[in-house]
Formats: sequence, C-alpha cells, structure tokens
Amino acid sequence: MNPAASADIPARADPVVRLRGIHKSFGSNHVLKGVNLRVERGEHIVVFGPSGSGKSTLLRTTNLLEQPDEGSVVFQGKEYGPGLEGEKLARGRPRELRQAVGMVFQQFNLFPHLSVLDNVTLGLRRVKGIDRDEAELRAATQLDRVGLLNKIGSFPSLLSGGQQQRVAIARALVMEPAVMLFDEPTSALDPELVGEVLAAMRALAEAGMTMIVVTHEMGFAREVGDFNVFMDDGVIVEEGGREIFTDAREVRTREFIKAVL
Repeated sequence: MNPAASADIPARADPVVRLRGIHKSFGSNHVLKGVNLRVERGEHIVVFGPSGSGKSTLLRTTNLLEQPDEGSVVFQGKEYGPGLEGEKLARGRPRELRQAVGMVFQQFNLFPHLSVLDNVTLGLRRVKGIDRDEAELRAATQLDRVGLLNKIGSFPSLLSGGQQQRVAIARALVMEPAVMLFDEPTSALDPELVGEVLAAMRALAEAGMTMIVVTHEMGFAREVGDFNVFMDDGVIVEEGGREIFTDAREVRTREFIKAVL
C-alpha cells in the first residue's frame, strides 16, 4: 500500500485477525506481494479490485487454504503462518483455525447426495463430534436464520442457486465461527438471485458478525463495508472507510471505481 494513502486512517483496536508481509506465488506468478491486513472484532472488511489482483488468494491465506510462502497469519493471538523473523508467538494448528473461520465460496460446494439438513450438520458431527439430535437442532436454527427452514429435507438439485448459497452460509454459521470469509459469493448466481444472498449477508453484518468479503457488488460494498481495501497486482493500493468510494486518494482506485459504479 502507498504509505501516503493511509496517513490519515485512524488507529484501530487489537485485531482478531492480522496478516503481515504475506507473500504467495504459484510457480512464477507472484500473486501476493507483502500484503498487510488487520480485522477487528465485529468489523466488516470489503476487498475489491480487478480480476487477478490477488483478492481470493488473500482470503484463502487467511484460513490457510493457501499456505503463504512468507509472512504472519495471527488469529486471536496465535501464529498460523510462517511467522516474522524475531517474533515468537504461540503456534496454532491449521485445523483449529479453519474451525473458527468460516468460509463461503463462489461455488456452493454442497454434497448433491445429501439433504439440506445433512449438508449443514455434516461438519458438526464429523469435526466437532456433536450428536445427531443436537446437530440437527443447531442446523435448523441457522437454516431459519437464512430463511430456508422449509427446505430442510430438500436436495441441492431442487434449490435455486441463491438458495444453495444460503445453505452454504448456514453450513458455515452452524460451526459458530469467530470470523466469516465470503469469496465473491454472488458471482455464480443469475442476477435475479443475487439480492437474496446479499440480504442474508447484510443480516449477518447487522448482527455483528466479523466478516471479510471479496465482492464485485459495489453497492453492497458501500453499504456494508466498515473498512474497504482496494487491491491491484498483488498489493493493497488503498484502504479506508466508506469515503474511499467518493474520495479515493489513489488514481488507480479512482479509475476502477469510476469504471464499475
């Protein structure tokens, strides 16, 4: 990030998640180039930028679906990444991190042979060892939260894309995550289905869920994003509050926003 771009950004509290100096390459493609990001409890971070800028890779390093080549991934005081030279923090295990950080993908990734209920309870039963009755009660609570309690016995093939994505959100929520990651959750949906998924995400934000959202839905970003991050070519070009959409400092940020809004 351009240091001048963040000169007037107010100090923020101790983060739940802190990424520092994150580098990630795939072969000769250097996708992330020393990225820093901090996320406070209850905060809604929106990450936006052109395709190929490293947004999704940044999100996937946050829960170690992609292991960073260099840098520090600290979650609730424990180090999960390679770490920084000279810094000694208690180390956590990737499985612990993934249980505490829920993720919703572009594709719904539901098991087609399982009902909605079984899709949502699977993690509770296999990962947390919760008995069926308790798992089903928790699943029903989250399905009701996303407006799909009436689809509890349906199979994914009988649901619209928007409904399937809301099931995926319920599946993540039922694990009681401290942070939710959304990787362009509406990009695979027909335009008329986007609204119902954004409504479910908006309700989560209003309930105080800590969220990092990668999205091309700029209207939603302006509404929900407490802290907004513009990425290009593997770096954070600019970050800030909602004013970034109307008064961006960096030329590249202004060019992108003008093109998409």
